[in-house]
Amino acid sequence: MVTDVVVVGAGPAGRALSHRLLRRGVAVTVVDPRPEVEWRATYACWTDEIPHWLPPEVVGAQVDSVAMRVTETAQLRRGYTVFDTVALRRALALHDARILRDHATVVGEHHVTTRSGATITASTVIDARGLPGHGPRQTASGVVVPRAQARPFVGDTEAVLMDWTPASSDDSAGASFLYAVPLDADRVLLEETCLAGDPPVPVAHLRARLDERLSGHPSTPLATETVSFALRGPAAPWRVRPIVFGSRGGLLHPATGYSVGESLTAADGVAAAIADGHDPLAGLWPQSARVVYRLRSVGLRAVLSLSPDATRRMFDAFAELPLAQQRAYLSGRDDAAGTARAMAALFTGVDNDIRRSFVRALRGRRVIAEADQ
Repeated sequence: MVTDVVVVGAGPAGRALSHRLLRRGVAVTVVDPRPEVEWRATYACWTDEIPHWLPPEVVGAQVDSVAMRVTETAQLRRGYTVFDTVALRRALALHDARILRDHATVVGEHHVTTRSGATITASTVIDARGLPGHGPRQTASGVVVPRAQARPFVGDTEAVLMDWTPASSDDSAGASFLYAVPLDADRVLLEETCLAGDPPVPVAHLRARLDERLSGHPSTPLATETVSFALRGPAAPWRVRPIVFGSRGGLLHPATGYSVGESLTAADGVAAAIADGHDPLAGLWPQSARVVYRLRSVGLRAVLSLSPDATRRMFDAFAELPLAQQRAYLSGRDDAAGTARAMAALFTGVDNDIRRSFVRALRGRRVIAEADQ
């Protein structure tokens, strides 16, 4: 079997890239054991990350700002969008793709072999299967409740990105926060989240903390959600062959866990490069993006080294940063100068204990030199 491009993985990243390739007339074969499965996870991003080619129907809920609570409540005045996953999947249509419902057992630079024995040859192979499950992870346990029942936790704000108020007196397993966002006009997700842990806070612990946080407030869960995914990507995704994309390809922010927005944003440029016969990695991974990737990895190491109390103090300082610096750190994947300024400002704003953790995370790292490797 021969095709122009094989995309392995039909999650949001793989499906977005396949969709944009198809729109440019590229013959695409998608390999995934269950390409038709519904997406049950909650996907969200900053509103300014949504690419222009997505229709407005993909928006489940949209707010103008999100709150961060530590010792005080701060407003991050930047639009935030939660996707309607059914509409998003529908918008990333694969009508003209060849779909192979199978597991990929060998993924090479120009061929893919499946469990059933099929081999597909292509000019380009893209591995978009998500990160393997080793190392640091983000974990969460959540419930979906009617909007009225979420009011005690959301308060007067539109949404809460992070509420670091301890849910339990025992956080020895690691820090966690409440994520409280609307899914649509009627429903709100309340989710106890371990941002990053190695080992992570077990989901069962997070569920117990969520129950404790919600105790005393009537709630009628409409649905539940469990989250557990790896955070540490390849050392240099721009060197990996076959080409890797999405969270597997370095588009997951290792210190926040966000990847869908950056994957959607990057999909069209990668598709255009492939369709025009150019190297897609040249546009995806300029030197500035490589430096940011290294800096974000330092950020992950720093977060992993902090005690629960120090983690809360660090986010207290982060909430005080100017919006431009928050934006640069949270989503400026090719803004090396902005990311460095944000990290330097955060370093200045935290106490000496946290500064020492930052220094240890950076020790021995030659960020600029490593970005060339």
